[in-house]
Amino acid sequence: MPKVSRDTATQGGDYGPVVEQSEDLDPYTVDFRSFREDVDLTPLLKELPDGRCQCPHWGYVFKGELVLRYPDHEEVYVAGEAFYAPPGHVPVHTAPGTEYVQFSPTEDMRRTSAITLNRFPPLNG
Repeated sequence: MPKVSRDTATQGGDYGPVVEQSEDLDPYTVDFRSFREDVDLTPLLKELPDGRCQCPHWGYVFKGELVLRYPDHEEVYVAGEAFYAPPGHVPVHTAPGTEYVQFSPTEDMRRTSAITLNRFPPLNG
């Protein structure tokens, strides 16, 4: 059975404000994220439909807080909470030190990452 940990993930990188370690376990991507500073992805999502992430995610917050903005409300998840984020959200990270893992459909995640994380130049090559 396929498995991955933060230490064994082979994809991602150090993008300055965010460190991403991920692995494709088709048909899903497991994505470990750590935030060093506040990050509001609103400007990075402007090229997506409605300026919002169209990829669903399931995950768990290890440390800090994850805020997801929807057109009509916000959801806040804190350490120890699992979450489901349907399409149509904007992630906002206002707690440096936030760490979480998320599970996303691989193809949807690739489309989103091509617009968001790839705008941060990797610091580790």
